[in-house]
Amino acid sequence: MASVSLVPFISKYKVSSVLNRDVTGLGKQNLFDGNSETCWNSEQGTPQHILVEFKQPVCIHSVVVQFQGGFAGKTTKLIDGDSKSEICPLYPEDNNKTQTLNLPLQEHGVERQKLKLQFVNSTDFHGRIIVYSLDFCGSVAQQPDNGPSNAGASTKDEPSVTPALTIT
Repeated sequence: MASVSLVPFISKYKVSSVLNRDVTGLGKQNLFDGNSETCWNSEQGTPQHILVEFKQPVCIHSVVVQFQGGFAGKTTKLIDGDSKSEICPLYPEDNNKTQTLNLPLQEHGVERQKLKLQFVNSTDFHGRIIVYSLDFCGSVAQQPDNGPSNAGASTKDEPSVTPALTIT
């Protein structure tokens, strides 16, 4: 199945901190706004994180992120938000370019509804993280098929009756 942006399927998200509590200028809403002039800027200190919850289960294939060079995640982990277990380490570069961080292939089919992107430490001496854009790419998990409707279906105790063909 093709990878698509999963941003439209995000129901809510949180960040660990915002620099100087300036949530209007540097807050979490800037992560997914599509504006290259805005960013989320964390307060100093480690670790920092972004917690994302999706409307329905999704299968993540990659994380697409753009940091401010000098303020990138150094040791970065993707964590399952429900089980709190580490999915995989991610290895972003310390630059201003948009980076696609691919998950191992064995993770592509795993359905998850909550993710935590944890920046264990930063390339900034004070531990600040600056993210201009963030995306999760993958697929929306298939909803369970309830099967065909049972209306009019016969049960085990009732034999199925086929109408007779009448020729006149």
